[in-house]
Amino acid sequence: MRTITLAAAFALAAGTALAADPIEGIWQTQPDEGAVALVQIAPCGGAYCGTIVKTFKGKEEYKSPNLGKQIVIGMAPSGGGAYAGKVLRPADNKTYNGKAQVSGGSMKLSGCVAGGLICKSQTWTRLK
Repeated sequence: MRTITLAAAFALAAGTALAADPIEGIWQTQPDEGAVALVQIAPCGGAYCGTIVKTFKGKEEYKSPNLGKQIVIGMAPSGGGAYAGKVLRPADNKTYNGKAQVSGGSMKLSGCVAGGLICKSQTWTRLK
């Protein structure tokens, strides 16, 4: 019986280790300058990066000049669904200190200046 219990524990641990990180996936941004993007977040180095894979104006898909841009840069997990790294805002082409908080199917992503005293946030929705 002990052998079966140990085997089950190892199988559970291995499955947990292979599970995707909560920030990984495809996320839909809030509208910014009238456009919405789909961002794929995946591992990059020891952190996570997000690249724009589709863009929409209204309900129509369009070929934005931002397609393929990495807008979530080096987001490293800091525990409890929180991450810290950099974010690029395509509307002004500036990179900001960033933080993200993932909770279920939503993520609050913030870009900050002045040591984090002034931040602008969006809430993104997980699509996949």
